[in-house]
Amino acid sequence: MPKSLYWIPRVLAILFLCFLALFSLDVIAPGLSPWQIAVGLIMHNIPVFVLAVVLAVSWKRELVGGVSFTLIGALFFARAAMTMLAGQFGWAGLLGSLPLAAPALLIGTMFIIGWLKKRDVRRSEPGK
Repeated sequence: MPKSLYWIPRVLAILFLCFLALFSLDVIAPGLSPWQIAVGLIMHNIPVFVLAVVLAVSWKRELVGGVSFTLIGALFFARAAMTMLAGQFGWAGLLGSLPLAAPALLIGTMFIIGWLKKRDVRRSEPGK
C-alpha cells in the first residue's frame, strides 16, 4: 500500500480536529473566570475528543475510521438539509455545512480506500 494512502487520511483527520477545535475559542470572553472558560472549552470540545478517540482506533483499523468519519460527514450534511427543508436557513445553511461535512466525508472515503487496498494486498499474498 502506498505510504501516502496510509498517511493522508490520518493527517487530514488531525487537521480536521484542529479546525473543529477552533470553534470552541468563542467561549473566551472578557469577564469570565478561568474556571468558566475551562468548562466552556471542555464542553465545546466534546465532539473533538470523541473524534480523537475514533482517530486513535482508526489508526490501525481503517474500516472504523471510514465508517465513522463518513457517518459524521453525512450527519453534518443531513442536519443542514433538515434545517433547510424546515425553512430556517435556505440554501445558505446547506452550503454552510460543506466546510464540516466535506472534509469528514473525504477522510472517511480515504480510510475506506486504504482498508480496501490493504485487504487486497493481504489476499494477493501467497499462502493466504
